[in-house]
Amino acid sequence: MTEYERSRTMPAQPEHVFDQAANIGRLDSWLPEALHVEAEELPAVTVHEDRTDEDVSAVLRARREQMRLEWGTREQGGYAGWLQVAGLDGGASEVTVHLSFFDAGHDPGERAVTDALDTSLRRLEEQVRLRVDHPAG
Repeated sequence: MTEYERSRTMPAQPEHVFDQAANIGRLDSWLPEALHVEAEELPAVTVHEDRTDEDVSAVLRARREQMRLEWGTREQGGYAGWLQVAGLDGGASEVTVHLSFFDAGHDPGERAVTDALDTSLRRLEEQVRLRVDHPAG
């Protein structure tokens, strides 16, 4: 098993950050560009991976009371992950994303994963900033 974790501080209340991260209709705005999530009957989702051009059955659970998203593959058991939002002093938040690959075939490698996590966290921060700076959007 291989695990990766990255964190980023964001200038918004944890509730705002979590609401943006957990919005099923806007996941593509911050997830890695090679992943596309289509909601079925939650928690069931289908994830299309551009890298493999495959659709994978997965689950996605939002636990608002814990400010946590959890996901993973259903049948294959190839990977799982979570996103945790924690409040910081001064109205900021820290967002941590953790990925576990149980099957080496699903792990694209450390550089690719850390780059994708960093990019996703940056994109999530951009979406949070847009929402906080322009609440109607």
